[in-house]
Amino acid sequence: MPARPESVELSPEHLEIWASVATLLERLPAALDAQLQRDSGLTHFEHGLLYALDRAPDRRLRMSTLAGYASSTLSRLSRAASRLEAKRLLRREPDPSDGRFTLAVLTPEGHAMVEEATPRHHALVDRLVFGALTEAQAHQLGVVSRRIGEAIDAAPAWRPPEATTPENASRP
Repeated sequence: MPARPESVELSPEHLEIWASVATLLERLPAALDAQLQRDSGLTHFEHGLLYALDRAPDRRLRMSTLAGYASSTLSRLSRAASRLEAKRLLRREPDPSDGRFTLAVLTPEGHAMVEEATPRHHALVDRLVFGALTEAQAHQLGVVSRRIGEAIDAAPAWRPPEATTPENASRP
């Protein structure tokens, strides 16, 4: 018989904090999905996939890499990719450098969708998240979120590519 995990009772303060986090985990995804569905017919997950592809070199990534960025199983990613292919927003093709892998490739229509959907989506994120916080609190939210994410899974999370500036424009 497997060992039972240690029984831990949260302190009243930790229970109150956890209730706030749990409420946030329910409300924020619903708000983001509602806005994206209304404005562009995409889920937050689908928009995230398209956005990551839009920022990738040549607007293409291996499906396994994209699944890692999205903290998704390949099965969930494949279902989403099928929906996005049906909308002509991405296509899948064999990786020419290693045929064992499949690439997700953003189509011109997918790029146009990202260009159209992202400003309104970012405006909502700015209003709901950053509008509720000071700059110091926003910074701390990033630190805390990364620590919790790493406690759950040490795999690197997707991070936006560096913006091209005069200092890094000549970097490979």
